Amino acid sequence: MGNFYTDNPDLKFHLDRPELDEIISLQEHNFKDSDMYPFAPSHVADARDSYQRVMEIVGSIAADEIAPYASDVDISGCTLDRNTNKVSYAEPTNHALDFLSKADLMGFTIPRKYGGINLPYYMYSQAIEIISRADASLMNLFGLQEIAATINDFADEAVKEQYLPRLCRGEATAAMVLTEPDAGSDLQSVRLAASYDQEKDQWFLNGVKRFITNGCGDVLLVLARSEPGTSDARGLSMFLCDGGPTVQIRRIEDKMGIHGSPTCEMEFHNTPAILIGKRKMGLIRYVMALMNGARLGVACQGLGVSEAAFRIARQYADERIQFKRPILQFPAVAEMLSTMRLSILISRSLIMESSYIVDLERLIKHRVELGDKELRSRSKLLTRRSALFTPLSKLFATEAANDVTYKAVQILGGSGYMKDFAVERLARDARITNIYEGTSQLQVVAAVGGILSGVATGWADDFRSEHDLDTTPVSGVLKDSLRLLDAAITSIQKKDDSRLTDLHAGRIVNVAMGMITLHLLARDARRDSTRNRMMELHADLMIPRMEHDVSIIDKGLSNLAHYPEDFVGSSLSEEA
Repeated sequence: MGNFYTDNPDLKFHLDRPELDEIISLQEHNFKDSDMYPFAPSHVADARDSYQRVMEIVGSIAADEIAPYASDVDISGCTLDRNTNKVSYAEPTNHALDFLSKADLMGFTIPRKYGGINLPYYMYSQAIEIISRADASLMNLFGLQEIAATINDFADEAVKEQYLPRLCRGEATAAMVLTEPDAGSDLQSVRLAASYDQEKDQWFLNGVKRFITNGCGDVLLVLARSEPGTSDARGLSMFLCDGGPTVQIRRIEDKMGIHGSPTCEMEFHNTPAILIGKRKMGLIRYVMALMNGARLGVACQGLGVSEAAFRIARQYADERIQFKRPILQFPAVAEMLSTMRLSILISRSLIMESSYIVDLERLIKHRVELGDKELRSRSKLLTRRSALFTPLSKLFATEAANDVTYKAVQILGGSGYMKDFAVERLARDARITNIYEGTSQLQVVAAVGGILSGVATGWADDFRSEHDLDTTPVSGVLKDSLRLLDAAITSIQKKDDSRLTDLHAGRIVNVAMGMITLHLLARDARRDSTRNRMMELHADLMIPRMEHDVSIIDKGLSNLAHYPEDFVGSSLSEEA
């Protein structure tokens, strides 16, 4: 019997974070549920114990009921029966979903009144990582619980009572139906039409959606154009509808990886729908909230893939004998494995910090909505930090996943290129993570504004004070990282050229990422001295990279921003 939670001490390390006490108390409404539900915790220590037991269940299911069948799922994939318009999962996927449902794990963050287990996103992030380590494609079904969370946040009570219990029991699957053939990242260009029939007092959906994860789901959350004559975000609203005969699955995509997750092209034919929240707020408010959760989920997915690939590569390097010694003893291989492990530790610390901020933002905002005006300024600060850390997490963890899986294949050599070893599948699965739910380039766009406005440095100041990092041996490194970020921001602001800001946005984000991750590893090393070596390694690698980026921002590549055609050509057809 394996367990993907208990075999990874770093997960427990983050669960033991002392600051979680505030989130636990807020999440449990000061433990009022303990009087109504038999398994609801009655105090903080009870909640921590409960959370750990839940994670042990997730870890056990992942190790024993999901991971052993991941290669079979990859081979089988999903199928579409055009006669019945029904998509079928691979049989092991059905088996895994049944286990997760029976363990009451399909309503992770949903209140107990609807059948959920009311855990914070902090724990949900760990669960997604564990599931993804077992089978990244299953995460795309397990992780769609974000749709239930969106219904819980924005729908009226009648809709919640109708849909949430079914989703929590695992009786229905869901889909986030956003993108279209001509509206991928540019969601404000969505054209699928929502029309209101006054006589029937009913909304109807008509149009096509593409690249929809689990578009065959029973419950569909759809972004549609509700305001005729509009062409921007202000004309979009969010709708909820059931899959069924009015929703045709035109095809499922033949993908490079994550074969166990069906990616569908869909067509709506007068599909009855329910308006969620207010008209015209679909993209501006509801999709942004939904996407933030989805992006954090994909970050966790990338981390889970990295963890799986590293473990295979580490074991192989220890067992593979070349020139009469394990290849682990060759410095080039040892360095690859060291940087792989460092990337994983950084990804997890960054994701856990982001999850912590997201939880606090959500819970404090709820308190403000209930009338606690004294928390307004803190709520606004947390909103800005959440908007920064969410894209940073996705950017780092998914780029790391591609790097870690690439190195894992390289360490295994020819064997890594064969389907006999899982790293071949993991490398294919990793490749989508820095594309969907917003490419890495879009995460840079989402993050750079917060960095330039001082959100990152403000967080660092509070973080150092809270964890007393100015008294640690690495305080000088942390000051250097802040100095470099300040230099990058000052340099780009002095240039006062939007094209240069766009050009160097990735470098600005990289410098900020270095500063933030150095602070996080310093905090972790303060709690656990065995992490000092990893902190030192990160500083040795990161500070020179940050200095290089600042140098380029300060004096290089300005021509590329003004005259791109000089470098890439005006058109291939003209050159031909």
